[in-house]
Amino acid sequence: PSVMLVELLFQVACVSLFLPGGQGRVYPGRKKPASFAVERRRVGPHVCFSPLGSGCCPGWMLSPGSGQCTLPLCSFGCGSGLCVAPNLCSCPDGEQGITCPEPPGACGEYGCDLSCNHGGCQQVARVCPLGFSMVETTNGIRCTDIDECLSAACEGLCVNTEGGFVCECGPGMQLSADRHSCQDTDECLATPCQHRCKNSIGSYRCSCRPGYHLHGNRHSCV
Repeated sequence: PSVMLVELLFQVACVSLFLPGGQGRVYPGRKKPASFAVERRRVGPHVCFSPLGSGCCPGWMLSPGSGQCTLPLCSFGCGSGLCVAPNLCSCPDGEQGITCPEPPGACGEYGCDLSCNHGGCQQVARVCPLGFSMVETTNGIRCTDIDECLSAACEGLCVNTEGGFVCECGPGMQLSADRHSCQDTDECLATPCQHRCKNSIGSYRCSCRPGYHLHGNRHSCV
């Protein structure tokens, strides 16, 4: 029996030499590392492990309700759709893709702005430029030109332009500095008459010195 005991002790010593990392030492009571499958079941799905620890796998984030990695991330946003998996959106039209097309807006050609107040946001139409009014059409809200000549105080002729208006004056008159009223143009300053020139409102008249009469062209003297 003593010989058998010696052989048994020798075999145990030999086996301990070949244990990984043991070099003849045995650590009794050491906990075996849990397998990935067991650890995954314990903390929930979509958990990734690294030497630095564990965390949500790429494309997933913690759900506020359960605290587990069950909330998918869509990097490009889903608009009015729903993010159902990492970078996979379910759109209102039934299609799926990395994002959902934006629905046609009702803000017209000048687009929308976000108006936010007390944590709530809504899309509002941008203000129309000066000289334009906002009109609702079958295609949405548009900015249309205002005809200022309906109310403009032009002394002469009013010409409507895109976003404004221009006053014009008739022959022999010129626009005043206020850009609304008209004033007479003194045509005699340009010496259109051979002898004498008399200016009048909107026009002028030529005359000749004694001994001459006015030519048929109403300017020359004969």
